[in-house]
Amino acid sequence: MIDGFDSDAFVRRVLDEDLGSGGDVTSDATIDADARFSAEIGCREPIVLAGIDLAAAFFRALDETVRIAMQVADGERVDAGGVVMTMSGLARPMLAAERSALNTLQHLSGIATLSRRYADAISGTKAVLLDTRKTIPGLRALEKYAARMGGAHNHRMRLDDGVLIKDNHVAVAGGVGAAVRSAKAANTGLQVQVEVDRLAQIEEALDAGADRLLLDNMDVPTLRHAVALVAGRVPLEASGGVNLETIRGIAETGVDFISVGRITQSAPAVDIGMDYALE
Repeated sequence: MIDGFDSDAFVRRVLDEDLGSGGDVTSDATIDADARFSAEIGCREPIVLAGIDLAAAFFRALDETVRIAMQVADGERVDAGGVVMTMSGLARPMLAAERSALNTLQHLSGIATLSRRYADAISGTKAVLLDTRKTIPGLRALEKYAARMGGAHNHRMRLDDGVLIKDNHVAVAGGVGAAVRSAKAANTGLQVQVEVDRLAQIEEALDAGADRLLLDNMDVPTLRHAVALVAGRVPLEASGGVNLETIRGIAETGVDFISVGRITQSAPAVDIGMDYALE
């Protein structure tokens, strides 16, 4: 369903967490075992959808006979009032799976929706929106999938995806140049990117053989200066303190990439609900 993610194990783990050892005691006590429901999942605000197949998997895990019809695909915009999925099946398992399905769908669609806002904000520039490793432990593949559905591109999925020398590496290694030279000498076969937080470090990094620069927490005038100084020799990524108010100006400096931790770290859940009707 999602590359690098065991969806079946995730669904089972989440349902086990919610159902406990006794199951949905409220539904079991109040609803006949053969009672049936029709239901629809709808949006109560404009969103970009992500996680619809995973949401459906929760219902199927508890009732293999449930009939589900997808109305919208992941990555599509949905207006307030729009229906993304309809279902018909046994009431008890549908109610038991509801919160797990909605929690997942609301969280992932929240990431996709915020990612789309950032991607739209830099439309028409050459800058590419990147996500980061600032994800909930255990949910990275899911959250990065949601970011892609919103128009972001994935940066490193794991630490072994690329060499990214940050300020702490620089401090321990003895400087930007020393850190880059050590990384190049390691012959990992991976690109070597290094973080610089002032213009004076740029030539040192390039002279040492850096393949890409991460411009950390630089204001717009400094970013423009950095772009002119590098003059296309290596790709440039801006990062740090990026928000919806500042990202357009950052993109217009001519940087190649802008990484935004907020799209996974701080995306609010969107308002998605489920409404039922007796069959």
